[in-house]
Amino acid sequence: MTAAFTALAESLGYVDGTGQLERALTHKSFSNEDGAAGDNERLEFLGDAVVGLVVADGLMAAHPDAPEGVLSRLRSTIVNARNLAQCARGRALGRTMRLGRGEELTGGRDKDSLLADVYEAVVGAVFQDLGLEAARIVILQDVGQAIRTPDGEGQDRDFKTMLQELVQARHQVVPTYRVVQAEGPDHAKEFTVEVTIDGVVIGTGAGRSKKSAERVAAEAAYAKISSGPWRGAGDPASAGTQSPSPACPPEDS
Repeated sequence: MTAAFTALAESLGYVDGTGQLERALTHKSFSNEDGAAGDNERLEFLGDAVVGLVVADGLMAAHPDAPEGVLSRLRSTIVNARNLAQCARGRALGRTMRLGRGEELTGGRDKDSLLADVYEAVVGAVFQDLGLEAARIVILQDVGQAIRTPDGEGQDRDFKTMLQELVQARHQVVPTYRVVQAEGPDHAKEFTVEVTIDGVVIGTGAGRSKKSAERVAAEAAYAKISSGPWRGAGDPASAGTQSPSPACPPEDS
């Protein structure tokens, strides 16, 4: 048992023994060569379900007004192979994986697909050995911020679509975007866009193109109305509402 394995076990909450953790780290290429060792595929199957459950439950709690379509989109982004591979790297799972010689020679310790699979297998082992709450703690340590903050993976998120789905589900209307300002020379113009819902300005954004400004405005509006009740122009509580302005609007590449 290596120092890296011991450190991993402790970080996952193991105290007395390591249960199925070693099996969770065993790729089928190793078990095929070793003969005696079982592989991690069944634990991966289980861990996939546990990760999905914990992320879905977290999203339901963090975004109580988001419709099913938005929640599904967020979950898919959080649990994709690239993100789970990053979770595996954060826990140095690549160092403790047991790989066959072929996978070792082809860089298996840093392949997103293998790392995502071993992360799910480790979660499956924690679930079986220590229970759901222990698995939940591990998962939320790794993806809790992405669950709470929708822009944690902004490059994968279409906030205009997410906003439209949310507004249509709650108010049966669609957001409207309007350019309210365009400043600067043609080669370096900056646009300011407002997004209105039911006649009320609910988000403002700025960017180097209309598309970029609309995206920032949609993100601000989504963050605002998904975090609490909002009932449109007829709601006295919405009168005089000022839209948040992002501190650092992104630039189009």
